[in-house]
Amino acid sequence: MSELATTEQVNSELEKYRRELTGYCYRMLGSSFEAEDAVQDTLVRAWRNIEKFEGRSSLRSWLYRIATNVCLDMLSAGSRRARPMDLSGPTPVAQARLSARPEATWLEPVPDGRVLPSAPDAADPADRAVERESIRLAFMAALQHLPPKQRAVLILREVLAWKAAEVAELLDTSVASVNSALQRARATLAESPPVASDPADPLDDEQRALLERYVAAFEGYDMEALTKVLHDDATLSMPPYDLWLQGHENIVGWMLGVGSVCRGSRLVPTVANGMPAFAHYHAAEDGDGHTPWALMIMEIRDGRIAGIHSFLDTARWFPLFDLPDRLAGESG
Repeated sequence: MSELATTEQVNSELEKYRRELTGYCYRMLGSSFEAEDAVQDTLVRAWRNIEKFEGRSSLRSWLYRIATNVCLDMLSAGSRRARPMDLSGPTPVAQARLSARPEATWLEPVPDGRVLPSAPDAADPADRAVERESIRLAFMAALQHLPPKQRAVLILREVLAWKAAEVAELLDTSVASVNSALQRARATLAESPPVASDPADPLDDEQRALLERYVAAFEGYDMEALTKVLHDDATLSMPPYDLWLQGHENIVGWMLGVGSVCRGSRLVPTVANGMPAFAHYHAAEDGDGHTPWALMIMEIRDGRIAGIHSFLDTARWFPLFDLPDRLAGESG
């Protein structure tokens, strides 16, 4: 009986760290599903080896050590996840062709609730802002340019605010090596810094109104109104396709061409990667309501929409975000 109680206590104590470990592994791996696998592996290893935990460091530090090793093993093949704009230049709409790449190519979206602290009211606003910024797709894409150990050092030091000595102990290295890795990581990010976007936690009145105008324009398929809410250099990407478009002419041209299948769509607000997002539903083929089409993550800059990231593999994304698999049709 006491052994069962101990087992339950251990499981309960380990589970307390699941969310923050998922956030760490997501930043390391760029994949929400791989992050969940890495955390599960971490917790299983910890449970199996709990008797070896001697308490010389905190349980949290010990779990991060295990999680780091799991992530480094998963990254050893040198794979790097990306957005379409990280792989090629924009395509003029007249030359646009849809070419899919394997799932493992792409940075994946993640629900905020799976990776960010659950009690934001108790958190320092500055820390909260850093946490949200560090899961934004542009920042995640920048992290992919770092070697795995530099990535770990940067995340631990600058996102999670660990001390250099703590990181050195976790990585079995010296403080000097940690500081050197951090310096190199900063230099790499400075060479191609992520494009900034406006903070959106929470949305202010202007941002809320902008998104309402976007929804009205998109659902009404009003290209003139849509153009007014987009930046001149706004981008549209559609993983798993490597195509991406930039500028009013190309985006509107796509929407009136191949993209015209989106007429009659509905958008349902959600959040992803620290940014406003929409569940995009198409009119159902059977005429009854709407069915999933894409998860759209929005980038806002200077009061306009600067980026639309439409993730089309809804069989993966809608369950992850707890989104309904159909919207009912309007009643009589």
